Formats: sequence, structure tokens, C-alpha cells
Amino acid sequence: MTPPVKDERWGARLWGALSVLCVVLFLDALDVSMVGVALPSIQSDLGMTTSSLQWVVSGYVLGYGGLLLLGGRTADLLGRRRVFLAALAVFAVASLLGGLMNDGTLLIAARFVKGISAAFTAPAALSIITTTFAEGPARNRALSIFSACGASGFSLGLVLSGLLTEIGWRWTFLMPVPIAIIALIAGLRLLSRGEERGEGGHDLLGAATITAAMLLLVFTVVEAPQVGVLRTVLSVVGVVVLFALFVVVERRVRHPLVRLGILRSAPLVRANIGLVILFGSYVGFQFVAMQYFQNLLGWSALHTALAFLPAGLLVAITSTKMGKLADRFGTARLIALGTLSLIAGYVQFLRIDEHPSLATMVLPGMVLLGIAFALTFPSLNIQATNGVRDEEQGLASGLLNTSGQVGGAVVLAVVTAVLTSGTQSDPIGGFKAAITVSVAFALVGLVVALTGLRFRSRTETAEEKVYEMV
Repeated sequence: MTPPVKDERWGARLWGALSVLCVVLFLDALDVSMVGVALPSIQSDLGMTTSSLQWVVSGYVLGYGGLLLLGGRTADLLGRRRVFLAALAVFAVASLLGGLMNDGTLLIAARFVKGISAAFTAPAALSIITTTFAEGPARNRALSIFSACGASGFSLGLVLSGLLTEIGWRWTFLMPVPIAIIALIAGLRLLSRGEERGEGGHDLLGAATITAAMLLLVFTVVEAPQVGVLRTVLSVVGVVVLFALFVVVERRVRHPLVRLGILRSAPLVRANIGLVILFGSYVGFQFVAMQYFQNLLGWSALHTALAFLPAGLLVAITSTKMGKLADRFGTARLIALGTLSLIAGYVQFLRIDEHPSLATMVLPGMVLLGIAFALTFPSLNIQATNGVRDEEQGLASGLLNTSGQVGGAVVLAVVTAVLTSGTQSDPIGGFKAAITVSVAFALVGLVVALTGLRFRSRTETAEEKVYEMV
């Protein structure tokens, strides 16, 4: 196996391999956000209800989050390159099928399959990076570039979606196809074949129980307003039972899907909670903003997309610098500062009315959200993978991505329920209530980030005392 790269002087082949991984993560993130601007057009063309429409987003996110742990473990066992390329091929085919669907249910199914394929490409790509680059400046630089591509894809996907939706919403599904094919061909040539495979087997029972638990969790939240208290309580009990069964399985199976001991790492746990908050609150906010701008204000898809452009540009320009900032200041400080910016951005949009000001509300809010993503997303990736053994990098990557995707699905479900019930009598009040959900989750994220700062402070103090004694 080739030893990890320690310096920051990389050859053309190494840059090429990193570019392939970044392009695929860009596509994964793009696919989550690009459909957002197209949702009103999809709803009108296919005759979908608001509650069923959110499954166009949640179907992908849930397929993604539901199998990420299995995807990460599979990459460790079967070879990261092999899993990455096979899943990328499935992604390309599912993208093509999604663009050809004329039925809402079939469209959701295609999105679910795309999500499953991304559940294997994302952790495989991240673990290829973390095993290719040695922990420290080289890995931090690579991860900041990789994370920047993911965050940029998520942010700029909205702008690209606006342009494509003006032509037809199907192009938002078809556009990734040729890019995925090019990345597949390049990956076959550039990604290293000399990798070791892990030992052990698949934990299919663990994968089945955790996937069922997450599916039921999101379905419960989505359907709660329509099905009543008793059925909701019974569903919650079912979720708890499935999660408990998963823990029992993981403690007894010979080759667990998740080695529970990895959760003793406080930085990894904080990173996972942080990504639940960051991605979950933003996916919910984005859904609300799309409905507000297009359905209430009557903005075009392109006009709506341009409103999100400042955030996307900020992420694309600044995220690649986060590796050096993390080296200097530590990830905990960047995460705390980014979470503060996230809260401030959402609070800006609590001022919405029927005549919003671009200069004093929309633009400042989007700039703050862009700063939040640029600071927080790369820092969470660095924090989650530092100190993890090479043979468990796929697991750590799967855990982190699972947190983000499941957080997105759950928070979106809560936001959709609040929005659907609130806008019936008071549209503006309903939008504000839905945005408040994102604010509340972001506040929880700030508390978690501050505990990371406190832990860092205690660690530094202890190190200083040891140094003085020496």
C-alpha cells in the first residue's frame, strides 16, 4: 500500500485523483440542492401535493442517509476504489431514469436509488482521501478542498437549478449524467489500485435495523399531522425499538456495522451532531425559502436561484482556505463561529413579509449563511476524521455523512409539517414559524459547539501544566 502523502507538494496524478473525488461529491451535493428550485415546477407538472413533494427531496436524502453506514463499511471491506466506481455508475443510470419519469411516485423512487448510490460514493471518496493524505496539514488541505466542493455543489446547485428550470425541470435531473460518466472514466485511470482491504464480513442485520429505524423516524415525523396522536406514539415506539435492536446487534455480531467504541471519541460525536444541525436546518430553510420566493412572491426560478448566489460564491471562494485556518485556530473555534453566523442568517429571514428588501434582508442573510457553511462544513469533516485509524476511516466517514443526511430528512419533515399547518390561515406567519424551527436547531448546534470550545480549553490548560512540570 502506498504510504500517505505528508507534504503539500502534489503531483499531477494526485491532483487528478483528488479532482475526481471532488467532482463526485459536488454531484452528490448538487443533487440534494438542485431539485429545490425545481420543486414548484415539478409539483405543477406532476400534480403532487406539498406533503408528497417534500419526498422528492427526502427520498434522496433518506436513501443516502439510510445506507451510508453500510456504504462506509463496504468501502473498508471490498476496496474503496471498487465501491466508489461501481456506485458512481449506478448514480449515472439513476440520474438518467429520474429525468425521464412522468409519475411522482416513480420520480421519488428514482431519487431514492440515487441516494443509495451516493451512500456508497460519499464515504468511499472521503476515506480514500483520509488514507491517501497523512493526518495534519496535508490531510487538512485535501479535506478543505474536498469539503469546499461539497458545500459549493450544495450552494451553487440552487443557481444552476434556476437556469435549468427555465428550460425545463427535467434538465436538473439529466445534467449530472454526462459529468458522472466523465468522472467514472477518469476515476478508472487515476484512482490508485494498490489499496488494502479490511478484514471481516457484512453486518446485514445491523444495516437492515438501522435503515428501517431511520426510514420509520422520518415517515413518522412527516405523517404526524395527518395520522393523529396514537399512531404517532406507536411509530415513535417502533423507532426506539429498532434503534435498541440495532445496538444489541452491534454488541453481539462478530463484525459490526458500527464499532460502538468509536463513539467514545468526543470530537467525532460533536462533529456528527454539528452536521445534523448544519445540514438539517439548512435543508429545512431552503425548502421554506423556495416556497416563499416562488409561491408567495411569484419569483421565477432564475430570480430565486440568484438570491442564493451570494452564499454559493462565498463558499466556493473561501472554503479551500479553511484547512490553513483549522491548522492555526483549531476546528472547534471555526465551528462555533460558523454556527453563530448560521443563526444570524436565519434570524434575518424572520423579518419576511410580502415585500422583502433584497439589500437589507435577503443579501445579508445569504452572506451570513455562506460564511457559516464556509467555516463549518470543512471543519466538521476534519474534526470527524482526525485520530481515526485507517481501517475505520470509511466508518467515520459513513457516520458523519449519515448524520448530515438523516438530519436533513428529519428537520425537513418537521419544517414541512409546520409550514403546511401554518400557511393555511396565515401564510407569512406559517413561513416565519417554519424558519423558527431552523433557528431552534441552530441554537442547539451552538450549545454543542461551545462544549467543544470548553473541552479544547481544558485540554490546552492540561498540556501547559504538563509542559511546566517538565
